[in-house]
Amino acid sequence: MAETVVGVIGGSGVYEIAGLDDAEWRTVETPWGAPSDQVLTGTLDGLRLAFLPRHGRGHVQSPTSINYRANIDALKQLGVTDAISVSACGSFREEMAPGDFVIVDQFIDRTFAREKSFFGAGLVAHVGFAHPVCPRLAEIAATAAEATGVTVHRGGTYLAMEGPQFSTLAESKLYREVWGCDVIGMTNMPEAKLAREAELCYAGVAMVTDYDCWHPDHDNVDVAAIVAVLRGNADNARSLVRQLPPLLAGERAPCPHACDRALDAAIITAPDARDPAMIAKLQTVAGRVLGETA
Repeated sequence: MAETVVGVIGGSGVYEIAGLDDAEWRTVETPWGAPSDQVLTGTLDGLRLAFLPRHGRGHVQSPTSINYRANIDALKQLGVTDAISVSACGSFREEMAPGDFVIVDQFIDRTFAREKSFFGAGLVAHVGFAHPVCPRLAEIAATAAEATGVTVHRGGTYLAMEGPQFSTLAESKLYREVWGCDVIGMTNMPEAKLAREAELCYAGVAMVTDYDCWHPDHDNVDVAAIVAVLRGNADNARSLVRQLPPLLAGERAPCPHACDRALDAAIITAPDARDPAMIAKLQTVAGRVLGETA
């Protein structure tokens, strides 16, 4: 069995993880371009960990400019088996208050300006995505979050918007009242889709910063107020990571939900019609099912 290696993708306010043994910021090159930043690798109480600041240190990448394909490929190159995303979000539910964590289990993808697949012309694949989050890893993330003392909501639908602007009031009401979404953010898509294509287990921890603009007492999203909540959320996110070693360290059994075998029946292009250049680009992501390049 393979060793568990956890990839933590840090969202707004989470740009580093302290306390790792043998900590090293590593540059990873990918066939999809440069990731958001170097990746911080090390061990935490025996658990191998790779941390990637999604927006880059100093928050230099917007939700649209993030190279999601390079980020996931880089984590996979470093041996990551389980990816936990932490990200800021707005809430559509009174009970999901600023400072709370929501363990997301569904998504609605409203992004439109991003590359959403590793596959394409010359090598086509369609992965199953009905259940976009790994239930095993989501349970672990929820347990780790609860151990920090933060209020945790298990389950929720995340509306992924393009941004960088916040919602209009009409959009906020649509997402909340008609579509039944629970939280809104700008970064978990296409990240979760790409993690599935890369056969990584993926869980999303959405950290509530505000009530979007639907709430009658919070009718405008204020960046200064969000930043204040972000600071507390970031501390809790780092505390969550420190709870992971006893839950994940050691050998990794095959995923009971087959996240690590997502490509078994996904590739449609006939072997003799596959583009060799695409096969080469996909070695990190799909080498298990494509075989080695010549």
